[in-house]
Amino acid sequence: MTHALQTLCQTLLQQLNTQIIGQGHLTERMLMTLLCDGHLLVEGPPGLAKTRAIKTLAAMIEGDYHRIQFTPDLLPSDITGTEIYRQETGQFELQKGPIFQNLVLADEINRAPAKVQSALLEAMAEEQVTVGKHTLKLEKLFMVMATQNPIEQEGTYPLPEAQLDRFLMHVRIDYPDRDAEKAILTLTENEARQEGQTTDLPRLTQADLFAARQAILDVHLNESLQTYIIELVMASREPDHYDANLARYIDYGVSPRATLALARTARAHAWLNGRDYVTPDDVQAVVHDIFRHRLLLSFEAEAADQTPDSVVDALLERVPVV
Repeated sequence: MTHALQTLCQTLLQQLNTQIIGQGHLTERMLMTLLCDGHLLVEGPPGLAKTRAIKTLAAMIEGDYHRIQFTPDLLPSDITGTEIYRQETGQFELQKGPIFQNLVLADEINRAPAKVQSALLEAMAEEQVTVGKHTLKLEKLFMVMATQNPIEQEGTYPLPEAQLDRFLMHVRIDYPDRDAEKAILTLTENEARQEGQTTDLPRLTQADLFAARQAILDVHLNESLQTYIIELVMASREPDHYDANLARYIDYGVSPRATLALARTARAHAWLNGRDYVTPDDVQAVVHDIFRHRLLLSFEAEAADQTPDSVVDALLERVPVV
């Protein structure tokens, strides 16, 4: 059963990569986030198929999808829903918002003010929504993919660090290379010529997805790798024990959520690659996406052109594999 699920998810990922060209890192992280029951923050310039990616993934999964365009005039009730008075009955009726879908795209999440962001992130954290006197549980299959545009920051509301921590991973994507750009052009033109035709996509039922989540939890993570994960986390909090220069760049290390996320995503990475055990390469493959939004760097780091990724690189160099 586990092998069949692995094959199904690998096929789904391969098919996703034929539709979303040149963004293999994004598509793999999207699927991993789904398999780990988490939420994903994606940062990249406009036009890199972020919306298309989650829409295509939603088409391959048994569930509903909704896109929310975040704007400065958005209200929390536009996300969670509100109570509407029905004159014919004389009663208030609950009108559910788009948060009650299975897959939700929060497009340009930093365009909306803090109150709206909090409404979304509270739902992500508590897995329930309170509207008036009603407290409603969200669907068991619930994933938010939020996007940010790093180019234009005027009129935006950056997410606070405590709310960023709610996201399992933070993925940064960039423009595709020449070959991928040509393939995108060919794919788009072919789709335009074949308008109205449907492509047979692999389908993942919710039962299969939940079974895959359980299988990933059973992937073996030995004690030495658990120690390696903890040492990486502790090195971000106590960098002076590893390198005095590195300590100047880090104000705050990662939270305990990073430990849990790193262990779970390393398991998912191993499982998607057909293994039932985790290797150091699995941990190192996902650590940047786990630490990137949880590390708080100092002003000195910014002055020295250090980034969260370069600091994570330094941590990997200084923390030995146990």
